[in-house]
Amino acid sequence: MTKLKALLLPILFMMLACDTPIVPCVELWGECYDIEETTSLELRSQGLAEEIPPKIRHLTNLTWLNLSQNQLTGEIPPEIGNLTNLTYLNLSQNQLTGDIPSEIGNLINLTALLLTNNELTGDIPQQVCNLIESNNLFTINITYGNNLTNTCP
Repeated sequence: MTKLKALLLPILFMMLACDTPIVPCVELWGECYDIEETTSLELRSQGLAEEIPPKIRHLTNLTWLNLSQNQLTGEIPPEIGNLTNLTYLNLSQNQLTGDIPSEIGNLINLTALLLTNNELTGDIPQQVCNLIESNNLFTINITYGNNLTNTCP
């Protein structure tokens, strides 16, 4: 019976957290997003004021992610590199710090990468430079308003 409870409790929690029966979801900023159905998150200017949760990696069908003009803090989680279907990533005008994670180089479908006006430091990873060189990125703005120490060739 104890094993059965251990198996059923996560399912029950998921049902209660998403308020729908057995829909796998990820809770971000107080909202539940269906893992299979969520392809776009447009959360610009929503007053978000915490770190980007690493569990965002579960929304693998995302093609559009706009978290700009909030007060997001901390580092860009490397797990963002799991979102390989992204074509648009905008994290501009937040308070993000640290290095740009090299895992962003995994986002080979990106056509727009916007990271301006944060507090990012360090070198632009070669993996990100490779994305730029691939000519898939039509819009890129990552250096303005940050403290990055190099640019891509």
